[in-house]
Amino acid sequence: MSPIEKDGIFKNLKYDLPASIVVFLVAVPLCLGIALASGAPLFSGIIAGIVGGIVVGALSGSQLGVSGPAAGLAVIVLTAIQELGAFEVFLMAVVIGGIFQLLLGFAKAGIIGYYFPSSVIKGMLSGIGVIIFLKQIPHAVGYDKDYEGSLSFQQPDGHNTFSELYYMFEAISPGAVIITSLSLLILILWEQKFMKNIKVFQIIQGPLVVVALGIFLNLLFQNMPSLSLNGEQIVAIPVAESISGFLSQFTFPDFSSITNPAVWITGATIAVVASLETLLCLEATDKLDPFKRVAPANRELISQGVGNVISGLIGGLPITQVIVRSSTNIQSGGRTKTSAIMHGFILLGCAALIPAVLNLIPLSSLAAILFLVGYKLAKPALFKQMYNLGQSHFVPFMVTILGIVFTDLLMGIGMGLAVAIFYVLWNNYKKPFLFRSEDHVDKNTIRLELAEDVTFLNKASIQRTLNALPEGSRVVIDASKTINVDHDVVEIIEDFKINAKFKNIELDIIELESVELSDQIKEVEHAIANNLIISDKNLQSNGALKK
Repeated sequence: MSPIEKDGIFKNLKYDLPASIVVFLVAVPLCLGIALASGAPLFSGIIAGIVGGIVVGALSGSQLGVSGPAAGLAVIVLTAIQELGAFEVFLMAVVIGGIFQLLLGFAKAGIIGYYFPSSVIKGMLSGIGVIIFLKQIPHAVGYDKDYEGSLSFQQPDGHNTFSELYYMFEAISPGAVIITSLSLLILILWEQKFMKNIKVFQIIQGPLVVVALGIFLNLLFQNMPSLSLNGEQIVAIPVAESISGFLSQFTFPDFSSITNPAVWITGATIAVVASLETLLCLEATDKLDPFKRVAPANRELISQGVGNVISGLIGGLPITQVIVRSSTNIQSGGRTKTSAIMHGFILLGCAALIPAVLNLIPLSSLAAILFLVGYKLAKPALFKQMYNLGQSHFVPFMVTILGIVFTDLLMGIGMGLAVAIFYVLWNNYKKPFLFRSEDHVDKNTIRLELAEDVTFLNKASIQRTLNALPEGSRVVIDASKTINVDHDVVEIIEDFKINAKFKNIELDIIELESVELSDQIKEVEHAIANNLIISDKNLQSNGALKK
C-alpha cells in the first residue's frame, strides 16, 4: 500500500470529492452519446456508468482508473443488437462476456498489457488527446451531429473528423460559442499558479464553475431567440417522474437465449475487445499517475468481468476502463479509487432524483472541459520528449497518433505496435554480437562476442557477417557470456566451421552452448515468499558478519 492510500479516505477526500464531481459531469454526456451510437436505450449507458464507478471502482486495484461504456465497443454493440434481434438478447451476451473476462483474469492474461511498448502507450494518450480536441470543436460551436464520446474517424452522419469541421460552419450557434468562450477563459484562469495558491480555489474546481455558468447562461438565453440552445445542444438524460418509473428503466437479459451460439460469439468478442481496451487504458493510467503506482492487471480483468456480468443483468452496456474519464480524474486531482466510486454514486443519485437539472447542462460547457483534457494529454512537450529519444521511439509514437486520428483506437494502437515490433526486429538484426573495431587495429584476430540472448531473429545478420570474413584471417566467436543460443544460430556457426577450412580461416569457438534456466521470475518470487533473500543486515543480526 502506498503512502497515499495509507492516509485513508478522509484525508484524501478533499482531493477525491471535487475530482469525482468533474468526472461525473464528463461521464454523463459520454454515457448517453455512446448508448445513442450503439443503438441501445439511452439509460443503458447511464447504468454502465453507474456500475463502472461503484462496482468496478470498488473491486479494481487501479487507484485512478474510471470505468464505463466505451466508444470503442459502440460499433460492435450496434451490429450485435441488430444481428441478435433484441436488446435483451444482447444483454445475455454482455453477461457471457463478463464471465469470459473473469476466466481471463484467473488465467492471468493481464500480462498481455505489459507487452505494449511505452512509445505506443504514450502515442495512444496523445492520439486520444488530439482526437478529443478535434471532436469537441463542433460541439463547442453548437454543431452536435456526432455523438459525445466518439473516437472514430468515420462518423455515423456520413462525415469524418475533418469534414465535420467544415460542415459545422453551416450551423454555428452564437449562444454555444459564448458559453464555450467564457468557459475556456475560466478554465485557463483556474490553471494559473496564483489561482492554485488560493485555498478556496483548490477546493472549488474550475469545471464546476464552468458547468454552473453554463446552466445559468442556458436559462438566461431561453428568452433570447438568437442565443437560445436547442435540444441537441444540451445533455438529454431520460427523465422518470417517480422512483418506480426510474426503476422500470432497468432491463433484464433474455436467459432463454443462452443456447444461441451467436450470443456466445458476441460475448467472446466483447470480452476480447473490452479486455484489450482495459489493459491498454490501465497501462496508460499508470503512466499518468503522479504517484507512479502500478495497478494489478489480472485483478483489473476480474473487476471488469464482475462489472460486465452485473451491467448485463440490469440492462447496461459493456464496460471497460476508459482513458478520457481516467485522465479527467487525474487532471482534476483525484488521488484514490474513492473518486471513481463516488462518481458512480453521484451518477446514480442525480439520474434518479434530479435528471431535469442535468438536462440544463450545455454540451458546449463540457466541450470546454474536454478541450483542456485533450490538450493535457497531447502537450507539445511530450512530442519534443519523444523526438529526443530517437527514431525507434518517435516513429511508433507518431504512427500510433495518426492511426488513432484517421481510423480508431484499437486500429491505431495496432499500427503503432507493428512499427515498434519492426524496430525491435531491426535492432536485433543489427546487434547479434559485440564488436569493437578499435580492438582490431593492426591485429590479425577478429573477435565476435555473442550477445546474452541470440535467437532466430539474429540469423540473417550473423550469416551476413560470417560470409564477409576475409580469407586467411583468424576469427574468435566468444559465447562465454551467452545464456541462450537458438539452434538455428548454432547450425549457422557449425556450417561456417566447415566452410572456414576452405577459406583458410583459423576459427576458435568459446563455449557455444545454451544454459538451461528455470523461470527466473518465479525463482525470485519463491525466494521472497520463503524469506530466502538474506541482506547484510540480517547476516549481522545472526552473527554471520562480524566487524
